[in-house]
Amino acid sequence: MTAVPVPHRVVARLPETSDTVTLRLEPVGAALPDFAPGQFAMVHCFGRGEIPVSVSSVQAMGGLAHTIRAVGAVSDGLCAAGVGAVVGIRGPYGTGWELERAHGRDVLIVAGGIGLAPLRPLILDALADPDAYRRVNVLIGARTPGDLISRDEMAGWATACTAVTVDQPDRDWRGDVGVVTQLLGRAHFDPDGAWAFVCGPEPMIRATARELAHRGLPRDRIRVSLERNMRCATGHCGHCQLGPLLLCRAGPVVDWAEAEPLLSVREL
Repeated sequence: MTAVPVPHRVVARLPETSDTVTLRLEPVGAALPDFAPGQFAMVHCFGRGEIPVSVSSVQAMGGLAHTIRAVGAVSDGLCAAGVGAVVGIRGPYGTGWELERAHGRDVLIVAGGIGLAPLRPLILDALADPDAYRRVNVLIGARTPGDLISRDEMAGWATACTAVTVDQPDRDWRGDVGVVTQLLGRAHFDPDGAWAFVCGPEPMIRATARELAHRGLPRDRIRVSLERNMRCATGHCGHCQLGPLLLCRAGPVVDWAEAEPLLSVREL
């Protein structure tokens, strides 16, 4: 990893929703070390600052990519970057999903909203090596159909048990309606031998992980990605502290057995 932003050029810009884009990047000069699915980078918009963004594609999958929602000055600038623009990347930082721990077992991947972006490389890894896992389930939830990302790719995930739901359908929606946890009853997995990977808004993570634990999945086989206000990415500033954890180093991906007692403390 590097503490200095490494210039990367935008080689493709894919609008995902009205406020979210995916930027595919190539290094201008020397490349960064390989990212692992689940890790994040500090993405620098020159003249504005930098923000932490998990990878939605890694070098081994054809190139580095980040899916970014415009919610502030830095993310607005990044989302406005066109093909040919240069941004800075620091990383890789943090922990990954560690899908290899699930070899030979059922895999359950649960995404809420833009939380699908950090899970995308995990999905592609699992589907690329189907003999390594028993059954792969992909459950996706979003607020509205217009908030779904990676929609063009979902048809290619048909080899997994994939289900999609939205909270607020529009007149053209023909799929499930409701929260993503309601899809768990349709997933095919043996709790005694399954691994789950969950990313999305924190209330969705809590609800999903607790429901999985209630269904018999051991808490140390439920991996969740947590977000806090990361600024330095090196554990020095303390902005991403969650109890004893500095999530830029101990996370963002942690076992639910470790995260649950911390997230149960109000305003921790």
